[in-house]
Amino acid sequence: MCLIVFEISADPARGLLLAANRDEFYDRPTLAAAAWEDVPGIFAGRDLVGGGTWLGISGSGRFAAVTNYRNPKAPKGTRTRGELVSGFLSSGISSRDYLDTIASVADEYSGFNLIVGTAGPDGIEAAYFSNREGVIRHLGPGIYGISNHLLDTPWPKVRRAKEMFSTTLANDNNSLFELLSDRTLAGDDELPNTGIGLERERLLSPIFIETPIYGTRCSTVLRLNAKSPPRLVERVHV
Repeated sequence: MCLIVFEISADPARGLLLAANRDEFYDRPTLAAAAWEDVPGIFAGRDLVGGGTWLGISGSGRFAAVTNYRNPKAPKGTRTRGELVSGFLSSGISSRDYLDTIASVADEYSGFNLIVGTAGPDGIEAAYFSNREGVIRHLGPGIYGISNHLLDTPWPKVRRAKEMFSTTLANDNNSLFELLSDRTLAGDDELPNTGIGLERERLLSPIFIETPIYGTRCSTVLRLNAKSPPRLVERVHV
């Protein structure tokens, strides 16, 4: 994933509402979101190169999502980041305990941001960890956004997505998908400097990315609470 915006509600009946775009090279083979035959209970897309996923849910009321951390000068990890998501979805341990385990092997992965959580009678228990920050954060009620830097880093696309998300009707998937299709470019004076050059920063600045070889491959809306089964709706673009 390259953009995730989500709300954790203090009301257990509302729980979690999440909207996300996955950005990737168009020629990287991928399966659309579906039930995994080899891992019962997981519903997610699948990266056919690494074998993991970027976002998914489980029938037991778990969710997880990952984004890459952009730093072209950083060393490459030896393990696929997609297993961070599928590993949590197929486990039965708490968010905190899972992230404790991941933190102990964090240097085996390229830069990542990982969000995991479960739905229970008292609401959503969720946590966040980045191996570029090294701190496990408990996530209480509120609206959050993340792209390819740390949680709530105010990149233009993150700020814009959070502002649009806060005014979107929570029960309207079409409005959420409209948010995820926003192609507004950021001004050059707003762009981060992540070491890839101004032209590429500009191309990657919209919520929905389109370039000749890389862009937004799918958009997803996810709902999770203790009152109903997890729901994940995906629109595939490429």
